[in-house]
Amino acid sequence: MIRTTTTLAFALISTMATAQQHSGRDENRVLSSAGPIQIEELATLEFPWGMEALPESGLLITEKVGALRRWSEADGLSDPISGLPEIEYQGQGGLLDVALHPDFAENGLVYLYYVMAAEDQPEEPALDNDPRLGPFVNTEDRVLKGGVVWRARLDGDTLVEGKELWRQEPFSVGLGQFGGRLVFRDDGTLIITSGDRQRFEPAQSYETNLGKILRINDDGSIPEDNPYWTAGSPLDAVWSLGHRNPLGAAIRPETGELYTHEMGPLYGDELNVPVPSGNYGWPEVSNGENYNRQPIAHHETALERFERPLFYWRPAVSPSGLMFYNGDMFADWKGNAFLGGLSVQALVRVSFDGENVSGSEQINLYRRVRDVMQADDGAILILTDYEDGKLLRLTPAE
Repeated sequence: MIRTTTTLAFALISTMATAQQHSGRDENRVLSSAGPIQIEELATLEFPWGMEALPESGLLITEKVGALRRWSEADGLSDPISGLPEIEYQGQGGLLDVALHPDFAENGLVYLYYVMAAEDQPEEPALDNDPRLGPFVNTEDRVLKGGVVWRARLDGDTLVEGKELWRQEPFSVGLGQFGGRLVFRDDGTLIITSGDRQRFEPAQSYETNLGKILRINDDGSIPEDNPYWTAGSPLDAVWSLGHRNPLGAAIRPETGELYTHEMGPLYGDELNVPVPSGNYGWPEVSNGENYNRQPIAHHETALERFERPLFYWRPAVSPSGLMFYNGDMFADWKGNAFLGGLSVQALVRVSFDGENVSGSEQINLYRRVRDVMQADDGAILILTDYEDGKLLRLTPAE
């Protein structure tokens, strides 16, 4: 299905918060369209990446360096939970997202997306330096690796009965863009976002699961109503294709639809509503350019076989994390989507008019935002992307 009615050509970015200047600003109090916001620091972590609310209270939080921790208001930050698999931490790779089974309170099942080094490493690994990547290549990273989804049961402070459910195919040497978000749909199936590993063409290939949105059952089996299911095909788990580096995924409560976003190359970050078998065009189309300034055909001029983004940002915001807000603490923002902005160091709010995006606001936090979620009381929680990253709580300032 070609979704055209909700495409916007350019982001309408609110500049309200830019009145705060870097000199003399109060980093614990920022401006927004809903008034001033108070920022409270809750914990310090090492490169935090993803978080998930525990049903009884508190959070599970991943650290990219390879640790999973609990946090609660009463007990603060826990020691690392034991029982994790061996994780390959380097560059964009490491321990990424965490998700809980919809029946976690009964079965204790935790799902992790992490990067794993291949057991057999090549003796002389070759790393292609594609000119389209410009200067953004770590030529020192020569490890053969890929993303893996793994499930285990949380027993006290230990993960037990661990099982690999899915992995990126093929593993490749070096580079980043693993994707890595996990979200359960209302039907109990698990959505996985898989990046193109900075390899471009695999996003359009029918022989690989790179550059795709995937859908599996909670035990790792493949739903037979997936759009490409044929029992044994490389595309069995694929929901949609033509994605670059999807770092956000969430279910919109009002509609039950899956929303994702992904980083564009140089500009052209996208917000999408992936439909079954939809092709979102990367690397053949994008509303950005390659890092060496090589042009790419824009969605508006592309063939009709490609889905257009619901919304895109130019200039880029470098999105990571995604949630829909339905709390009362920020009543004016109910129904809006929020995502982290890495390059713009902001919390990005997206408003809707039905299916269409009506606007985008950058709430300048002067911090790289890796993940965002809503607390039970309606506060907004964020993780900042640093070696001494923070868990922060945002509430209306008095």
